[in-house]
Amino acid sequence: MNITVKDLNLLKLFQVLYQERSVSAAAERMHLSQPALSHKLAKLRNEFDDTLFARAPRGLTPTPRAHQLAPMVQQLIRSLESFYDYCDEQSFLLRKDRIGIYSTDYIEQLLVPKLLPIVRDQAPNLQLVFHNTRGRLPRTELETGACDLAIAGFFDQLPETFYQQKIHSEGFCVLASRTNQTLDGKLDLDTFLACDHLVTTLTGDLDGIVDKALEQRGRKRHVVAGLSSFMSPALLVEGSDLLITCLQSVAEEACRRMPDLVRYPVPIELPEVDILQTWHQRTHEDPLRAWLRQQIQATLAG
Repeated sequence: MNITVKDLNLLKLFQVLYQERSVSAAAERMHLSQPALSHKLAKLRNEFDDTLFARAPRGLTPTPRAHQLAPMVQQLIRSLESFYDYCDEQSFLLRKDRIGIYSTDYIEQLLVPKLLPIVRDQAPNLQLVFHNTRGRLPRTELETGACDLAIAGFFDQLPETFYQQKIHSEGFCVLASRTNQTLDGKLDLDTFLACDHLVTTLTGDLDGIVDKALEQRGRKRHVVAGLSSFMSPALLVEGSDLLITCLQSVAEEACRRMPDLVRYPVPIELPEVDILQTWHQRTHEDPLRAWLRQQIQATLAG
């Protein structure tokens, strides 16, 4: 059978006639004149080689063949409507889908508490799955579909098939314990260097942005440990003489949770970190993923 010679619109006519059992009611529902509908009904009968709907004292009555076809036609119509609803940009938010996001625990803390209520309200069938970037651009995952979006402050030198958008900028501060006797309530460069330090490292490299800035001045700090998390170092700083130079929002959340902690300005000039969201051209035009990128940008810009 060659489906290209079939008029699939006739299936909708069949469905409406089967439900209405009236030419006039079906014509009104399909916004057709009665002669136009009668013409299509003739084509429908010829298509199935059966009368399908016979005249009766009160409208039309389905033939046995029509009763036999009705459940299958109804199923086909539902499938087609679901397909076009899926493709319709007005209803993409109702799609059942899963989006993979590669980021860090810092991004999750900053983003998810505000983003998740929006997703639950406007895209209730969408699931978000977060993975750790481990300090690298998940290029293969973005290209193959294992990842839909990567968010971090260290993606550069992107291939031509990738898109990138700046969504947030943030500066640094120093997190310390109130009981740190070396500081005595103040922090200058000398007291900063007199303390031992923790760093966050996703790659194992202990020379970060602070160390590069110190090197330009001929100075060096003592790093005792590198951790793979942005959030956990604060637990080690509490009640100790250790320092961690971290992003402002990380320090704010740590101070909120642990009253022993206090923030100081960094005693050396550091550039702000630009947080970027990165995606592959594979997902660039998908309306649901484009919508999510817009919500992420608005959430972090607010």
